[in-house]
Amino acid sequence: MSDDFTYYDLQMSVKSNDVGLIFNCWHGEDERVVILSPHDDDALLGAGYLILAVMKAGGEPYIVVYCDGRGGYSSVDLKDKIVSIRRCESLNAYKKLGVKEENIMHLDYPDFSLRSYVSWVLPNGLEGSTSKTIKLLRCIKPTRLLVPNEYREHMDHEALSYIGSYDGPQIGDPVLVDLGPPFKVKSYLKYCVWGDFSPEDAFLSNRDPSLRGNVAVKVKKEAEEKVIKALEEFKSQREIIKNIVKRRKDRFLNGYYIEVYQKFNPRPEIDYQPYKGKIIEIDRLAKS
Repeated sequence: MSDDFTYYDLQMSVKSNDVGLIFNCWHGEDERVVILSPHDDDALLGAGYLILAVMKAGGEPYIVVYCDGRGGYSSVDLKDKIVSIRRCESLNAYKKLGVKEENIMHLDYPDFSLRSYVSWVLPNGLEGSTSKTIKLLRCIKPTRLLVPNEYREHMDHEALSYIGSYDGPQIGDPVLVDLGPPFKVKSYLKYCVWGDFSPEDAFLSNRDPSLRGNVAVKVKKEAEEKVIKALEEFKSQREIIKNIVKRRKDRFLNGYYIEVYQKFNPRPEIDYQPYKGKIIEIDRLAKS
């Protein structure tokens, strides 16, 4: 069995060469994995190994970039050109990784402003992000959805994490049906670009607070080299992502590299059993 990709459930302390450990009930060629990327380089920085893993396992990755990159200029001379430059760079980067050109999509919200668009209808009457998100995702029909970590990375990352976590389940609901037929996403995953996940997640899961993520993938050096070569296409962002790329050395483990994610349920149902038990206990004590 190939060890190009080894998957770990950190909570259950098990590993497998089957991507089904990350994506439950994986069905290969039927799988469409959408990675919501706040900025064009984020999906590559935070989920590059998993993009490769999805293709290796027969699935099809889609990259949906929400912000247009207008804030990513390190020279004033590039201010009026940066959006078109980055559009070209992102296309080349993801294609170099193996993603189909038609699966790389841009929604062109302004940088540092995505929070202002998180709504169905904005206060000024214009369309918010909800309509665009639901319409696009119902068109793609993703079986899996990856959203960025919302905890203290960037205001656009936070906004998109909420968009994915709240609008994602809505694409399976029988609402706004003029935006396309409802389609239910099977599972959700968070990825981090440079920051750790929220400590609240570790607390709620009753796990080691140092392990905020709950699943991971270990890859050979060749996978890291592919991601780095793809990142090199972002020439205009070299200074901006320089330290993030340098920190990738922290991923090194015994000749391999690791990437960490967090499985999560965006719409958990309440379990009434413990409440029923407590009420029965109180009723019994009140009678005695």
